[in-house]
Amino acid sequence: MEILVMAGQLILGLSILVGLHELGHLLAAKAFGMRVEQYFIGFPPKVWSIKRGETEYGVGAIPLGGFVKITGMIDESLDTAHLNAEPAPYEFRAKPAWQRLIVMLGGIIVNVIVGILIFVILAYKNGNTYLAAKDAKYGIVAYDLAKSIGLQTGDKIIKVNGKPITDFNEIRGSDVFLGDNSSYTIDRNGKIEDIFIPNDFVDKLADKKAAGQFIEPIEPFKVGELVPGQPAGKAGLKAGDVITSINGKPIRFYHEFTEAVKPLKNKALTLGINRNGQATTITMITTAEGTIGFYPEFLLPLTKQDYTFGEALSVGTAKAFQVVYDNIKGFGKIFRGEVSASKALSGPIGIAQNLFGGIWVWDRFWTVTGLLSMALAFFNILPIPALDGGHATILGYEIISGRKPSDRFLEGAQKVGMVILLGLMAFAIFNDVFKAVF
Repeated sequence: MEILVMAGQLILGLSILVGLHELGHLLAAKAFGMRVEQYFIGFPPKVWSIKRGETEYGVGAIPLGGFVKITGMIDESLDTAHLNAEPAPYEFRAKPAWQRLIVMLGGIIVNVIVGILIFVILAYKNGNTYLAAKDAKYGIVAYDLAKSIGLQTGDKIIKVNGKPITDFNEIRGSDVFLGDNSSYTIDRNGKIEDIFIPNDFVDKLADKKAAGQFIEPIEPFKVGELVPGQPAGKAGLKAGDVITSINGKPIRFYHEFTEAVKPLKNKALTLGINRNGQATTITMITTAEGTIGFYPEFLLPLTKQDYTFGEALSVGTAKAFQVVYDNIKGFGKIFRGEVSASKALSGPIGIAQNLFGGIWVWDRFWTVTGLLSMALAFFNILPIPALDGGHATILGYEIISGRKPSDRFLEGAQKVGMVILLGLMAFAIFNDVFKAVF
């Protein structure tokens, strides 16, 4: 079921974004009097289509993209039979370069607008709920990766890159991992010192084995939702119970609980419980994974910040463009060899697994869709032949120089670009499968 949920979210999200992207091309083309022959969401074979006027609207069976076929344009169809004749007035190639440029940028512009709208609406609807740095009063849990750079459990991080922090999540922000010469300033038992983060640290953080194992706040907790059919529920643990000990060893924080239970796989476990002020004990057998089956409810207070629409407009726009900045910095680290492409790049399988997840949560779905919309805009603006950015680069040259490249050159560039894109797609899918298996 989780696989179906992940696949469903990915297909719906991509279909929305690709459909709107191609709609941007279509509307711009029609606005300038160009003939649009086809508008498809998904790649062939064709599943369904309907013709309205001069345009066939349809759905393809492969939901990983889409296309708009504009008469007189050399695109992925490589239909060049018409190029020997004089261009008709309604053809793409007959229009001024500035109009063709707007058509090529239409999809990117729509994706940027959609990404901004999603983040603005989410900011206005949900505000911002976060753990304030001042409320993380017990310090951090330092997992192995954190220990490798000198952090310790109990450290209190008071500055990031020399600046005081207000939101605990700033500790794990992109400015830290995608920046250069980043550092934490910590309070360790009253002693202030700086911990420096290697520039290639994000490569280790991207490793599948290290997923989620860097820094967390030390949190007191109580039992939240119980997982049906798991040992905790069967043994009588209840939501609201406070676990005070494991096999007689006192515990207070959630990381102490997980560290104590994880080694006890398929073994008897006795929990000391505080239930409504009354002390009791519960015994159960753990699962083969070293779990008992409940979700914790953390007890550190969260701060809720609501936004007016004007504030949401500013915050949402900043979040949307942060995706672009992060992609630029991420590619920079790949080119400098500070992070491997195999760890940094994901295809459809990785996106479904790592971003959408196996539970359908609408806020998360729209957050990821907004992120993908901005990432799609960024990827498409790259000056790679066959991408919108490649076409735009050639048109920019034509506008500046006043000389139009030959149709043979455009056809060759399209072929080279398609080889590059198919190679990147093959690499991403193979990389996803390899990471999932190994």
